[in-house]
Amino acid sequence: MPRIERTADVVWEGNLARGAGRLAAGSGAFAGLPYSLAARIGAPEGKTSPEELLAAAHGGCLTMSLAGELTAAGTPPGRLEATCRIVMDEVEGQGHQIVASHVDLVAAADGLDEAGLQAALAAADEGCPFSALLKRAGTDVHVSARLA
Repeated sequence: MPRIERTADVVWEGNLARGAGRLAAGSGAFAGLPYSLAARIGAPEGKTSPEELLAAAHGGCLTMSLAGELTAAGTPPGRLEATCRIVMDEVEGQGHQIVASHVDLVAAADGLDEAGLQAALAAADEGCPFSALLKRAGTDVHVSARLA
């Protein structure tokens, strides 16, 4: 696989408590995506947060990795669904840290059985760069999958 580089543009205006920012993908896939401290620690009210973006990135990476593993095993998926929950908590002496990522997947693939799904999931988690990154950072990564 070739070296991959992606960019995002970020603008923040104001102080932390009352300020707000906007995110844009270098690809143009999204622009003007609002985020704020209030959305990060309280009700999102239509805004996002770095943790929500990390959840989307980890869930997206793992579904792609699982699709590759299932295809290689001869049971290509018809549909994969994932929900990822990122947990940030106060860690003594370190401030707020990402402490966990929980990814729950549902897989639909002709001919796929539970044993095949679990084997593919283990390989997918091992091959997912976001899982590897989070684990190296000391984050607890929990992945689970069930058949649709």
